[in-house]
Amino acid sequence: MDKKIDGQASQKTVLGSILNMASPWGNGGDDDGKGGGPRNPWGTPSGGSSGGGRKGGSSSLEELFKKGTGGGFKGGIPTRPGGRPWWPILLIGFVLLWVGLTSVHRVSPQERGVVTLFGSYSRTMQPGLHFSLPAPIEQITKLDVEEIRTIDIPTGESEKLILTGDQNIVDLAYSVRWNIKSPELFLFQIAEQEETIKEVAESAMRASVANFTLDDTIGSERTEIEQQVETNMQALLDGYGAGVVIRGIAIKKADPPAAVNDAFKEVSAAQQTAQTYLNEARAYAQQLTAQAQGESAAFDKVYAEYRLAPRVTRQRMYYETMERVLAQVDKTIIEADGVTPYLPLPEIKKRTQAAAPQVVEAK
Repeated sequence: MDKKIDGQASQKTVLGSILNMASPWGNGGDDDGKGGGPRNPWGTPSGGSSGGGRKGGSSSLEELFKKGTGGGFKGGIPTRPGGRPWWPILLIGFVLLWVGLTSVHRVSPQERGVVTLFGSYSRTMQPGLHFSLPAPIEQITKLDVEEIRTIDIPTGESEKLILTGDQNIVDLAYSVRWNIKSPELFLFQIAEQEETIKEVAESAMRASVANFTLDDTIGSERTEIEQQVETNMQALLDGYGAGVVIRGIAIKKADPPAAVNDAFKEVSAAQQTAQTYLNEARAYAQQLTAQAQGESAAFDKVYAEYRLAPRVTRQRMYYETMERVLAQVDKTIIEADGVTPYLPLPEIKKRTQAAAPQVVEAK
């Protein structure tokens, strides 16, 4: 019997040690501060009348609530003087704050406010100060209708290959500028608005480029393509009821595919050189044509004079021809009978200067 009691006492001792090790506060310690584990922070101070935090005395936390409330800890909510609770005043203040924050709205001049009543469209607020039912009964979504938004196609450095009307491929990069026209349509009529506008732009661009050749697309017809894309996009989006306005299309790059870009540049350079030679030949032909027309007009005038006085005209033509031929030629005149001899004074002067003796001064 004694052995059985000693075994039970040993089991209790081992169980108590395990509990002290598992608890972060131990068993609360003994009165003399020699307990087996750390002291209980909620227990009574050392030297108190009770040895543990479980059996005797009140905790420090309860004492703190007693000092703060004056009337004891009642349900965890402090009370006003007279025992009345604070929660009605707190509830009324919360409701007033909630109504004030969700019922008064200021819409900026560039914005429009779309009002929904239980999720359904109700009205659109214009710029100014407005009031609505508190949320979630009515909710306001503000949209900037004056901001010009831009979508770049394609994004990054990727290629956007499009087939032209002459069965060639062109790499196009362009941007779409747009803004919101009807906020209620923009919010509720189409889903994923920017993605829809991007897909409409790609469709309109492919349809427009298919009407032009490769040379026109990368050359002088860019403006025409941009105008066609803008018109087609606006028509499609109006048909969808998207509530947006297309403000412009700008083609930023129009090149052949990168794989054949170098060869295409060489072909373009050769074509430009050939075009230069053709332009020079046309200019020379026009010059010769103008000169021939001038000579023909001069001959017509001479022929008209010839018909009036053939002999005089022949004599004058002869003199003019001989003057033009012999103007730069040394002439020799042969003396004939009955003709006064020609005295070449310039020639005599040259011979006289050549035959003049040189005088050398003696030193």
